[in-house]
Amino acid sequence: MEKKQGLSANALKLIAIIAMTVDHLTWVIFPGYQTAPGILLLHSIGRITAPIMCFFIAEGYRYTRNIKKYALRLFAFAVISHFAYNFAFGIPLVPFKTGILNQTGVMWALAWGLAALVLMESEKLTTLQKTLALIAICVVSFPADWSCIAVLVIVSFGTNRGNFKKKALWMLFYVAMYAAVFFFAIDKTYGILQMAVVLSLPLIRVYNGERGKYRGMKWLFYWYYPLHLIACGILRILLHGNIGVLAGGI
Repeated sequence: MEKKQGLSANALKLIAIIAMTVDHLTWVIFPGYQTAPGILLLHSIGRITAPIMCFFIAEGYRYTRNIKKYALRLFAFAVISHFAYNFAFGIPLVPFKTGILNQTGVMWALAWGLAALVLMESEKLTTLQKTLALIAICVVSFPADWSCIAVLVIVSFGTNRGNFKKKALWMLFYVAMYAAVFFFAIDKTYGILQMAVVLSLPLIRVYNGERGKYRGMKWLFYWYYPLHLIACGILRILLHGNIGVLAGGI
């Protein structure tokens, strides 16, 4: 069988892993909202990751054989990753001691994004019920990294499957909301920087629909996320002591 042109799921996930690692290491090595051009460039690279994660949650919803097991796996790793994420960036393990933002990792938002997509695609619920459920999920996921924006992006990716233009426009709309909150509540420069998610669109656009040869990428991604965060936490303490390095930190 002739190999399709473009990027496989494995290739996109590997790009997401590399971009995420670059971003997280930059937060740890250069803590706070520093504005040197090189640091901003590294964080801009990191904006590639979240849209690709959201994209594959929506794709996973379509292709999984058992949606309950898929959701359970996401929520299980969300709990595991909570401790690793907070340790990585110096955020209290008990939520809300330092505010409501960045209280847990992105896996929490991704798991709820899958739940939201399931509900939005349900034929048993009315429009009102779906709306109320989505609002409730947004509230529950709000304290996570990427907040409820990840939930909304997953829903937009899943409900506009086959229409790249709509997926791209909705993603940029929702991230613009996130950027506005970041701009006014945390840091103006880093608020604008969130729009670097646009860098992910050419990559998602050339997804060829194939998984790729390596069958273990799914589990590699799940385990890499908490393990690299633990490594980041150790590096943070060695370099700076027990201080927070981003919003939500000690």
